[in-house]
Amino acid sequence: MKAFNIKNVKSVLITVAVVLVLNIASNFIFHRFDLTQDHRYTLSPTTLKILKDVKNPLSIKVYLQGELPAEFKRLQLESKQLLEEFQAYNSNIIIEFVDPLENKDESMENIKELYRKGLTPINITVDDKGKQSQSMVFPWAIAVYNNKEVNIPLLKNIMGANTTQKVIGSVQHLEYSISDGINKISKNKQKKVAIIKGNGELQERYIAKFLLQVRESYFIAPFTLDSVAKNPNGTLKLLQDYDLAVIAKPTEAFSDEEKLVLDQFIIHGGKTLWLVEQVNAEMDSLYNPSGATLAFPKDLNLNDMLFKYGVRINPDLIKDEQGSPIKLASGEQGSGTQYQDFIWKFAPQVYPTSKHPIVKNLGGIKFDFANAIDTLKNGIKKTVLLQSSPYSKKIGTPVPISLNMVSEKTSPADYLNKGNIPMAVLLEGSFHSMFQNRVLPFEEKSFQTEGKESKMIVISDGDIIKNQLDKQGQPVELGYDQRSGNLYDNKDFMMNCVNYLLDDTGLINIRSKDLDLPLLDKEKVYENYTYTQFITIGLPILILTLFGLGFTFLRKRKYSK
Repeated sequence: MKAFNIKNVKSVLITVAVVLVLNIASNFIFHRFDLTQDHRYTLSPTTLKILKDVKNPLSIKVYLQGELPAEFKRLQLESKQLLEEFQAYNSNIIIEFVDPLENKDESMENIKELYRKGLTPINITVDDKGKQSQSMVFPWAIAVYNNKEVNIPLLKNIMGANTTQKVIGSVQHLEYSISDGINKISKNKQKKVAIIKGNGELQERYIAKFLLQVRESYFIAPFTLDSVAKNPNGTLKLLQDYDLAVIAKPTEAFSDEEKLVLDQFIIHGGKTLWLVEQVNAEMDSLYNPSGATLAFPKDLNLNDMLFKYGVRINPDLIKDEQGSPIKLASGEQGSGTQYQDFIWKFAPQVYPTSKHPIVKNLGGIKFDFANAIDTLKNGIKKTVLLQSSPYSKKIGTPVPISLNMVSEKTSPADYLNKGNIPMAVLLEGSFHSMFQNRVLPFEEKSFQTEGKESKMIVISDGDIIKNQLDKQGQPVELGYDQRSGNLYDNKDFMMNCVNYLLDDTGLINIRSKDLDLPLLDKEKVYENYTYTQFITIGLPILILTLFGLGFTFLRKRKYSK
């Protein structure tokens, strides 16, 4: 008996010693184990770096709380687990889950306050074994740091997807959404973006949503090339203070002096985002009594410049069977007018096929009267980011365009070996000046013929960056099409382009992270409701009961002797 007690004391002492050693070691060694197959909770190096820079308390208030539909319960759980992972790496992260509808007396005031902050709810239909009910959900979080505040969307809009598919896509983007939000309020702005003006580019109200989004992460300012005529050297010097130049849908030709300024900006390492069209064609010009217009080429005097860099934008229109929906009046005019959905083939609805981080995991992107891009061999690396569908072709200009073309009948043979036309191309490498071996339009002492490593993106449609205006003339969300009610991924694509060009590639790589999120098949659950209840609820209880009975039986048997 005495030997038995000594043995027990030794076991207790060893256990206590092991626990003490583990506790002491845990103060010096930090590691978390992610046992999920897709490493869902393993934070990327970019996220860890962002968290490391958070030196003061950062509050994240999540509004996914309360009685939620099943799909949003999953989004809530995934958000909570991911935020806890953030908190484990930085104790300055403070998390709070809030139910804005918890107190009925205060719920309306809470909803108004959230609306004021731009946190719009979504109303969803909950289907429980055929019984339907409406539920309001706020899939948002607000992060506050050093008196700066940012809204974090937890639900990603995916055009044409049901609630379950949206939740899966949202979980895929959770780390990116939260990391991006924290990065915006914890990181000081450094890079500068110039919005080029002076050649009939889009007015600010048409790119307002793009400007607001860019302004959250970068310094941004309009930069006019009008001063080139009087002081080209000074204009070039001022432009070289910027990191990125955005040329959004110019309509007037560039002079050789203006081209030299842009050329030397590029050669000296400046990044450029070109949104250039070679055809005059606007959707608004079709809404007239005849419902027709003439699409004709326009000369921006940029062909030789882009050709030198490695691309050519052709004065062709892309006609794509995978077009965007449009509502047109049919039937008798007046009170008998009815509206019918058609496919407008001159507004391609592009789904990225490239695995490049800029476009990976993006949904549909809407173009309007886009042109074809040719890539040329010149030693510059070229990556086609977006291209038309296999069932598309080029239409030469000038050509009459009519709304009646929605009723045209086509067959796959019409598009044989004509599709997959490049519409957005990334160029990376050491660019050569288009003024190499040419007389300069003005004397520039810092002129160079070959530049340092740089990159640019050329998109053959300016409308991709353009937001529509509502009836009051206010800009609506970039990518939202009022004619069809669809929200496209134009904004995400444009921001990915800007981030990539400005070398903020870490966040883009988070966005392209692949996750496998298995969800229950509702139809199968409803078909086998009782069996499913037994498997998910009854079986675990039965196993625990059998284990308890077995343990009790063995314990009695052992100590009864």
